[in-house]
Amino acid sequence: MDIMILTIVFIIYIFMLVAVGYYAWKKTNSSEDFMIAGKDTHPAIMALSYGATFISTAAIVGFGGVAGEYGMSVLWLAFLNIIVGIFIAFVFLGKRTRRMGHSLGSLTFPDFLGKRFNSKFIQHASGLIIFCAMPLYAAVVLIGAARFLESSLMLDFGISLFILAVIITLYVFFGGIKGVMYTDALQAVIMVAAMLFLLAFVYWMFGGITPANSALTNMVDLYPASAIAGGGTGWTTFPTAGSPFWWNLVSSTLIGVGIGVLAQPQLVVRFMTVKSDKELNRSVLIGGIFIAIMPTTAYITGALSNVYFFDELGKIAVDVVGNNIDRIIPVFINMALPEWFVYLFLLSLVAAAMSTISSQLHTQGTAFGIDICDSIVKKSKKIIDEITITRIGILIAIILALILAYSLPGSVIALGTSLFFEICAAAFLPVFLGALYWKRTTKAGAIAGILSGTFVSLFWLLFVFEKTAAGLGLCQYLFGISTLLPAAPWPYIDVMLIAVPISAIFTIVVSLLTKPPAQEVIDKSFEDIDNNKGSGTQ
Repeated sequence: MDIMILTIVFIIYIFMLVAVGYYAWKKTNSSEDFMIAGKDTHPAIMALSYGATFISTAAIVGFGGVAGEYGMSVLWLAFLNIIVGIFIAFVFLGKRTRRMGHSLGSLTFPDFLGKRFNSKFIQHASGLIIFCAMPLYAAVVLIGAARFLESSLMLDFGISLFILAVIITLYVFFGGIKGVMYTDALQAVIMVAAMLFLLAFVYWMFGGITPANSALTNMVDLYPASAIAGGGTGWTTFPTAGSPFWWNLVSSTLIGVGIGVLAQPQLVVRFMTVKSDKELNRSVLIGGIFIAIMPTTAYITGALSNVYFFDELGKIAVDVVGNNIDRIIPVFINMALPEWFVYLFLLSLVAAAMSTISSQLHTQGTAFGIDICDSIVKKSKKIIDEITITRIGILIAIILALILAYSLPGSVIALGTSLFFEICAAAFLPVFLGALYWKRTTKAGAIAGILSGTFVSLFWLLFVFEKTAAGLGLCQYLFGISTLLPAAPWPYIDVMLIAVPISAIFTIVVSLLTKPPAQEVIDKSFEDIDNNKGSGTQ
């Protein structure tokens, strides 16, 4: 690899980021600008930022690695990403969130829930959950990009993590969400260009779509024995229904990530950055195309890497990378693709990581500054600068993410992503839906839903779900067994299938058993929705 060429490419890229970040900084003149971009973001910027935040190195490297190990059944996640993550999210949740958020004057997702239910406790608790849980997600995204830097540049993994963290922190720290969204849009364009070429090149390399897929299908006798034992049936077929592999794929990957996206705070807040429903409608097509290209290409490439590795080395992907599936995509790109594309793909991977992590840092910073600290300090009648304390939260967040990134084991990217999506879904999804669609949802019901979802999800992860319970070892230490429910299928059922229904039940039952919310609270929250405001171009 020509380090001189790569250096020039990265200098140009960093210069572009600095220029965009500087422009965003000049446009940031208030807390509203810093938090929700002044509610006047262009629909293309919003859609590309949403997509780039959603699809990170976790999708490209992490879930691409899962496809490399288990095959193309993970492609169903790409389908759910488009239908649920874009269409349902924008049309059925985005419009109501935008209208209600603007009516309430919300700056963050916890602030939105707190004002909707007239509860500071909900705002503080939601902010604390986000601030404590999101470092895991940020860490695995950092790991994905750092692994590719390690494979491509032979750069030390730890140094790669540190360099990425410093660059991202700078433009989030100064530019706020405008800096995040404008740089997201730039990085999204780079990502799409790289992935379109990758998809075309991979199928060209194998002689076309049909020959490539047929070659992978015919390798069924090489399918990992561990996957077959767990219910896997081949590289291009779905696992046996009810098997451990089926439960992990369906509950953790498809449902956990595919449905869990609806309650992601860093995505929800983007709906409040546009001025009308018309902008959201225009965003759907752009976001849908972006999501259709990005994960689909990563999953297909990961699965077909087995054909390449077997032809070249006589081994399947997991054997080539020593069972660390987070290295499948980076190693394949470096071995199979022309050198100039390695530069472009490295750039796109760094862009994917930076776009997602910047949004995570901004979300954590606002959770710390607006939802945890700001309200508490205001109660004590002290003057506080919201932007300053948010920036302190951003610094704390990146430090926590770095500590985790240095500490986590291999093959953790996809799992870490799923866990964060599921914890957010368990804590927030039923309450968020109730806030938007059920006026009878009470403050007590919302608190019960958030707390029950959070505690049940943590219990399930620590003591039942085998992947996490066995890995953490707390259940083994306390009870002498790796999981409290060892009989199938319980150890393989993901937390979301348990915690979300329980959270929904608590939200509904407690709301029905408690006094309905005051009419003035309902009127303020649903004013724009009931009057159908915001559907035009204002």
